[in-house]
Amino acid sequence: MITEHWFWFCLTAVCVIWYSTVTVYVAFNGIVDIKHMLEELKKSL
Repeated sequence: MITEHWFWFCLTAVCVIWYSTVTVYVAFNGIVDIKHMLEELKKSL
């Protein structure tokens, strides 16, 4: 099956890898932002 539809297989693999990378990047930055926000809240109290 992969040999018959190699283009669609590669396109799907690239899309899944791209989506996973963006998801991990956004999650990591969200964690960093939440930690920073909590530190700022502690300072203001």
